Amino acid sequence: MIFKPFKSTYLFLFLLLNFQLISCGQKVQNSKFKVQGFVKDSVLKTGAEQTSLYLDVLKGKNVAVVANQTSVIGKRGKSNVESWEYTHIVDSLLSLNIKVKKVFSPEHGFRGKADAAELIKDGFDAKTGLPILSLHGRSKKPSTAQLKGIDVVVFDIQDVGVRFYTYISTLHYVMEACAENGIPVLILDRPNPNAHYIDGPVLEMEHSSFVGKHAVPVVYGMTIGEFGQMINGKKLLKNNIQCDLKVIPLENYTHNSTYSLPIKSSPNLPNDKSINLYPSLGFFEGTTINAGRGTEFQFQRYGAPFFKKNDFSYTPLANEGAKYPKHKNNLCYGVDLRNYKHLSKIDLSFLMNAYKQTPKTEKFFGSTFTIHAGNKKLQEQIEQGLSEKEIRKTWAKGLEEFKKIRKQYLIYE
Repeated sequence: MIFKPFKSTYLFLFLLLNFQLISCGQKVQNSKFKVQGFVKDSVLKTGAEQTSLYLDVLKGKNVAVVANQTSVIGKRGKSNVESWEYTHIVDSLLSLNIKVKKVFSPEHGFRGKADAAELIKDGFDAKTGLPILSLHGRSKKPSTAQLKGIDVVVFDIQDVGVRFYTYISTLHYVMEACAENGIPVLILDRPNPNAHYIDGPVLEMEHSSFVGKHAVPVVYGMTIGEFGQMINGKKLLKNNIQCDLKVIPLENYTHNSTYSLPIKSSPNLPNDKSINLYPSLGFFEGTTINAGRGTEFQFQRYGAPFFKKNDFSYTPLANEGAKYPKHKNNLCYGVDLRNYKHLSKIDLSFLMNAYKQTPKTEKFFGSTFTIHAGNKKLQEQIEQGLSEKEIRKTWAKGLEEFKKIRKQYLIYE
């Protein structure tokens, strides 16, 4: 179910004013989106920012929130980051007299500073005193005991649209636990900065894990709200159960909208470039190659001590989000991608180049490469020396089938 904005006299007057400005030949700033033939303010609004669409659903209810550092309500300038002011969704809801009882936190924790795959412990939020329950510790699914007394769960986390980014797995388990306990879930939708394309091998379910739980491509071109609708609609939860799910949609958004995250979604995705390169460089997580962890340019470079010496080198050091980076304290030679072109498909040249530069190729692939790739084929194809064109051809059928499924659950163009 999708919540739609309420029509009002105020909205009519606003649209009428814009129409009059256009009729008079005056330039209307920031106005590329149109509604019913009228020009509309095109500033993108997240689901969380549209409180008028969901506060009534929460009033008088005991609420749990699934959130991290990206779960904010803010005011933006035209660029979405200009004059950025924000408050955390938990603080906002409490200030509006919503009875938030507890917070569930995903990978990287409530404040988003923990390493990838690092287990997070339960605790309390220093500011509000609310209990923080980890969904990346011993259990990745809320228990019946943890959900006792909760009337509704709000899910508000910034995703980046890549299968091995674990927030969609967290969403799956939250929906499953709520379905089992008869608790509705409210997703406050957020933009997907990698929504402009769909690419990569579709995961084979025998290789399903928390790093990749669903039979989707590496890049799936859906917001987290749309993805939740697909989980529900395809009955992907255990025993084919379905969740009472509602999505508060984005305003002024399409899958081709440009969106710069005002707050980094995790410690090792610091900027737009890293997010754009992540689907391609993320494969290195299952290899011996360092992809920039332990530097200030995570997922914007790759290298190893055994690469051929060249003009570009760096030394990975322990830092926030990477206490134990690959090749820690060792000089790595590699490739600097900070000025690389903006990608609209997965680029396999990085992986293929790194494999060729590795002296002992039998040690290149690690035990987790298969769960990142979603199949065993990609490793075999690289080892056999197939070209990128030949490899991509093997993805085609799966991608076309997925696009047909995806289309059923889209909210935006």
